Amino acid sequence: MTRTYWAAGAAVVLAVLFAVGATVATANGPDGGGDRAAPALYSPDAGFARDMAVHHQQAVEMSFIVRDRTQDEPVRGLAYDIANTQANQRGMLLGWLDLWGLPKVVADEPPMSWMQSSEGHGGHGGHEGHAGTKPGALMPGMATKEELERLGAAGGRDAEVLYLQLMTDHHKGGVSMAEACARQCGTPAERALAQGMAEAQQSELTLMADMLKQRGAAPRG
Repeated sequence: MTRTYWAAGAAVVLAVLFAVGATVATANGPDGGGDRAAPALYSPDAGFARDMAVHHQQAVEMSFIVRDRTQDEPVRGLAYDIANTQANQRGMLLGWLDLWGLPKVVADEPPMSWMQSSEGHGGHGGHEGHAGTKPGALMPGMATKEELERLGAAGGRDAEVLYLQLMTDHHKGGVSMAEACARQCGTPAERALAQGMAEAQQSELTLMADMLKQRGAAPRG
């Protein structure tokens, strides 16, 4: 458990370092050199920044909820790391959109359409959802309003297990998004940040599986 937690913590640190480096790299332009055009409105770069900012915000919210619902130090420590890392990354993604002169919300852009259009399934505005998104959730892995209410009403072990299960689903969706950006985004610094996100969250998935097992539970199907 200690070794796994250390590995996850190290991955979180690496993700933050990627984020810091990415901010410095974009200070003079999208590719760090100032001679490349900013990403287009519906590009994978902009779509990922908008969608992952929303995705991260819910992870931060869930982490703050469980912090107040349990006194278990490993769970509270994990929640703190996730909240801190994803809040910082969210700020970076929104900062890039400002840097590129792009809006943080696009009314006619369905969630995840940047992935679908990049993979040959149509353009923006042509999708009602994304495969793997459960009813009531905005994007793959995200919790529904009812699940958030259940987490807020739970306590002790029940809150710990539900948080770990919800965050496991959340990370799986986040890893899929981050890996897609690492393949498809045109901004080198953003691709590096996305790769760091994927690696850190994969490490945390292993940690959360161990923590669930210790509590006599398992990830949801």
